[in-house]
Amino acid sequence: MENYDVNKKKRAKRRIEELKGFYVHLVIFVVINLSISINKILRNIQDGETFWDAFWDFGTFAVWIFWGVGLIFHASKTFNYNPFFSKEWEEKQIKKFMEEDRKESEKYR
Repeated sequence: MENYDVNKKKRAKRRIEELKGFYVHLVIFVVINLSISINKILRNIQDGETFWDAFWDFGTFAVWIFWGVGLIFHASKTFNYNPFFSKEWEEKQIKKFMEEDRKESEKYR
């Protein structure tokens, strides 16, 4: 029973570390991207663009978009969300491979 509690505590600590890592990633994402965007907008305004032209420039959002994709993958891993490979999908694949192995072993009997 004691071993079970130790393993449970280790899993909980690992889960907390994953959550902390994600939240740090999220904060860094927001802070860095805000500073990049503000810098880009101010530079574009200095180059003669209007605020709205500078704001809606693709370069202002490019880092948000591409880094955001990585952040989404990090979130899906952290919160155990995988719409493509769910537990049901895994179980179907396990059953499928077990059936194939059973059929293969029956060939040689």
